[in-house]
Amino acid sequence: MGWLPLKWMGDGGWGMESRDTKPSLDRLDLRDETRNYALRIMRLFSSLPKNTLAQTLGRQVLRSGTSVGAHYREACRAKSNADFVSKIEGALQELDETLYWIELLEAGEIVPKSKLSKLCTDSERLIGIFVSMTKKVKSIPKK
Repeated sequence: MGWLPLKWMGDGGWGMESRDTKPSLDRLDLRDETRNYALRIMRLFSSLPKNTLAQTLGRQVLRSGTSVGAHYREACRAKSNADFVSKIEGALQELDETLYWIELLEAGEIVPKSKLSKLCTDSERLIGIFVSMTKKVKSIPKK
């Protein structure tokens, strides 16, 4: 049986819904969150200047930023807790790399900080969510 997508259960923390449970509007669906994140990365790439430097850095941020959701989707189908943690940690690595390329776009004065701040905030937010998830799964006693 594969993992079902984890959802924020409010005060209950992170959890998996059974396939019989109807989704609740107050629950965060990370499939949507990571897809929307990738779409925003794609828009950033499309808006970059067409010079070599901007396009080189842009391809890097495009690759790492769009792979976050792919890693999360793989984790949803993990075959074990260890497999799940491994795939989520892959997403964490991609998020950290994405932040690095975004920082270079800003430091190199290719994109103004004001246009990158929400993307940085969302990257850090996703990092926090994924770290929380891995800690929770790692704390589950082994059989």
